[in-house]
Amino acid sequence: MAGEEAVSNKQVILSDYVTGFPKESDMKIITGSINLKVPEGSKDAVILKNLYLSCDPYMRGRMSKLDKPSFVASFNPGEPLSGYGVSKVLDSTHPNYKKDDLVWGLTSWEEYSLIQSPQLLIKILDTNVPLSYYTGILGMPGLTAYGGLYELCSPKKGEYVYVSAASGAVGQLVGQFAKLVGCYVVGSAGSKEKVDLLKNKFGFDDAFNYKEEPDLDAALKRFFPEGIDIYFENVGGKMLDAVLLNMRIHGRIAVCGMISQYNLEKPEGVHNLMQVVGKRIRMEGFLAGDFYHQYPKFLELVMPAIKEGKLVYVEDIAEGLEKAPSALVGIFTGQNVGKQLVVVAPE
Repeated sequence: MAGEEAVSNKQVILSDYVTGFPKESDMKIITGSINLKVPEGSKDAVILKNLYLSCDPYMRGRMSKLDKPSFVASFNPGEPLSGYGVSKVLDSTHPNYKKDDLVWGLTSWEEYSLIQSPQLLIKILDTNVPLSYYTGILGMPGLTAYGGLYELCSPKKGEYVYVSAASGAVGQLVGQFAKLVGCYVVGSAGSKEKVDLLKNKFGFDDAFNYKEEPDLDAALKRFFPEGIDIYFENVGGKMLDAVLLNMRIHGRIAVCGMISQYNLEKPEGVHNLMQVVGKRIRMEGFLAGDFYHQYPKFLELVMPAIKEGKLVYVEDIAEGLEKAPSALVGIFTGQNVGKQLVVVAPE
């Protein structure tokens, strides 16, 4: 691999823009080639060997041709997908990165990547935890859970917290973070297996399978007879409508995502927004990037909690880049249990 020789480079590319639910056939695996040295004259660039890739719901929006302003651009058909991953630096002309550094951040869905703007890569300094954790609990999903709950909602001991899509990459952490503060936490998920996980592994006080609840408003009244102080929003649609009816005065809603809406050509409306006025509810959207500057503070909280067993994390691991399309598609139908990621190469 040394020297100027090109090596083969397996890639996952987008075949064409997607409407409706994505399918494996919307992506294809091709093999290109890459030189494992940064091209001459390229300043501040790195060559990465990708070890793990993260499958995240926000990627669905990037698979469509976006005709409205968005916080992130569409993928280009015929080019590799991109997203968060864990990688090893093979070559660098950037002063902050050197050969053999381990990093997490934005990379391409391929075996090797040339990254021209490695400012979006964060160096991994602690390797006494699984490296894959930097696609999840120690990466973007972890920062998302931390920022959305602690910074936006300021939970206090004894408050009532509801988390939708609670067994996913972010939800499982939000619940555990809320328990660290002493909140009462209920989560919802889409199978008995996931509900059991919430109660028995992640320490939620209670949980329910939303697919078995014909009336979501009634379900929430059953689990929160006193109402909800904090809702961590991952689902949208009918779930958000039901939650609004059950929020307490001065409740807070952190809007992380709305996975129920991503594959609809016409998003569902929300009917109970007037509840925001009478109950003085604060509802705020956010991105993980809003909290990047707090990453050292985040690690001070999370790393000891992992090592002491106070935080646990469940991963759903697909082996090999060729499994990436099915792994990504699966998160939109709830196939994954825990954080979905793809192993590209052994550490």
